[in-house]
Amino acid sequence: MCANSLKLTIFAFQMEQKKLVNNIFKVVVSLALGGAILYWMYRGFDFKKVEQVLLHEMNWTWMLLSFPFGILAQMFRGWRWKQTLEPVDEHPRTSVCLNSIFLSYAVSLIIPRIGEFARCGVLKRWDKVSFPKAIGTVVTERAIDSLLVMGITVLTFLLQIPVFLTFFDKTGTSMDSIFGKFTTTGYIVTIICGIAVLILCYLLLKKLSIYNKVKATFKGIWEGVTSLKNVRNVPLFIFFTLAIWVSYFLHYYLTFFCFEATKDLGMMCALVTFIVGSIAVIVPTPNGAGPWHFAVKTMLILYAVDANDALFFVLIVHSVQTLLVVALGIFSWLGLAFTKKR
Repeated sequence: MCANSLKLTIFAFQMEQKKLVNNIFKVVVSLALGGAILYWMYRGFDFKKVEQVLLHEMNWTWMLLSFPFGILAQMFRGWRWKQTLEPVDEHPRTSVCLNSIFLSYAVSLIIPRIGEFARCGVLKRWDKVSFPKAIGTVVTERAIDSLLVMGITVLTFLLQIPVFLTFFDKTGTSMDSIFGKFTTTGYIVTIICGIAVLILCYLLLKKLSIYNKVKATFKGIWEGVTSLKNVRNVPLFIFFTLAIWVSYFLHYYLTFFCFEATKDLGMMCALVTFIVGSIAVIVPTPNGAGPWHFAVKTMLILYAVDANDALFFVLIVHSVQTLLVVALGIFSWLGLAFTKKR
């Protein structure tokens, strides 16, 4: 018995070590990928001028006005999540739902994609919510959000085809000349991002297949996925879903008015760059750092924004909005610390 117990202990210890090594590897790869893209983009960039832009050239009023929408986007997500949990007979407190969302975005800055599991863990720890059921509702949410973003993407680019054609006609630019501006490194970065997305999909599918081997877990996930058809107030659910993405967009769009180079570009340009940036963050880096910068900068250049001005925009906007995510994460951590567990 003692020998068997010792073997089990050693096995458990080895599994924990393996898990720790895998997590460290993911963090290192994520940071390396994001860092490599950022280094390539900002090599030779005059960072000393960033202070000049921040203190004297940038309109901070619009940046501050964008903050409430960034906060509201996460709050709407928390309220919607609470609603999707009700049909599976889980009733977490609203405050715990909101704090779990704030915290999930913050921890994802350290380990990409871990936030989805973290918020389910928060609900389990504080309100005894079934972890499998919570995961199931998260899958439901992500599926709906993905469909919505895909629809907006198709509609936006269809509406912007005349703009692109006019741009090509007036400037004498062709798609061949645009791709011709891509350096070898640019193509390499794009290919690496694509490979990273494929690897992420593979790992998620692999984990899901292992997870589903446990019958009880699979049942809980399925209940969460099918919970949408039993949502009591469907119009409210639709409102929350639309409000999330409208808030995200306004959080981003208002930053256009902070800079001379982007303030006159218009809402459609903001929508195009917003969609492209939202797709780019699929690449597993902290808060999309690197791929987001690359994608948004490329689209801004297409709208005739100077490359240097585009770099200032993506660097400052992404940095400030990331700091907001960190602040909300700290707020939620303190809030949970003073919240009694059920």
